[in-house]
Amino acid sequence: MALMDTATVARFEAGRTRLASLAYRLLGSAADAEDVVQDAFLRWQAADRDRIEVPEAWLTKVVTNLALDRLRSARVRRERAVGAWLPEPLIEGDPMLGPAETAEQRESVSIAMLMLLERLPPVERAVYVLREAFAYSHNEIAEILDISVSASQQHTLRARRHVAAGRNAGRVDREAARRIVEAFVDAAASGRTERLVALLTDDATAVSDGAGVLGKPWIETIPARIAATFRAAFKPTPAKRRRAGGTPSIHAGIVNGTPAMIAVIDERVAGIVVFDPRGDKVAALHGIAHQASLARATRQWARIEHEEPLIERW
Repeated sequence: MALMDTATVARFEAGRTRLASLAYRLLGSAADAEDVVQDAFLRWQAADRDRIEVPEAWLTKVVTNLALDRLRSARVRRERAVGAWLPEPLIEGDPMLGPAETAEQRESVSIAMLMLLERLPPVERAVYVLREAFAYSHNEIAEILDISVSASQQHTLRARRHVAAGRNAGRVDREAARRIVEAFVDAAASGRTERLVALLTDDATAVSDGAGVLGKPWIETIPARIAATFRAAFKPTPAKRRRAGGTPSIHAGIVNGTPAMIAVIDERVAGIVVFDPRGDKVAALHGIAHQASLARATRQWARIEHEEPLIERW
């Protein structure tokens, strides 16, 4: 194993955030992304670095292929086949969200887009992320994935066709996000289903990972039923508070670049509902309450300033 001096370690650390952002987009899991980057560091440590001409390219290739190995693993396939698997949410400001200068970079990390990418074959997903989110050329992608340039081009075209219907590249600022979430919370708390239905698109969908107040995985594609479920969920009861782990405050925030409702109990993020807006309506809702998926969100919540809650005590 080659020893590393301070400068060599620093060179890896300088690229760690970019590598983690790439791994997260490929895996949809911050925890798995961190593991992949750490594995890449161990390979960097063991490598004959004198023979590595472009370290950034070498590390990108290592991280991409380690992530692909995970996507293909039996464990990951099992986890994502059971219930309603959802990506691990990242609260605004988390460095793992990575670059957000272009519309393609912003949309590549949204929960809705990560769900669409989950349906792609692993190599197609990798090509799409490398091309759209990180602007690698087809020649570079071919080198990273050991495929031909024409294969990279074909994978890109297929992936673009797949995700075209679900694209939502608009930038949502904090004020707009709060308005969207506030309108939804007000409608849900009012107990009037028709107010909630009016906020949803005709083809709206909702998915829950099964933790939290709902208590089971849930997928719904009928707006009236989505509205009825959220209306019922907003009626607090002792049983619901037990399932939630306490009495949360409800906040508006931005998660993975889109508006979100964040439930917090004693500075712990207890649940997140991520909204996928389309115009002035909501096209999809993704509810995440498994605590393993919210550990990083809780750490980020402690680092940021947040406005007064929409509901002080639910």
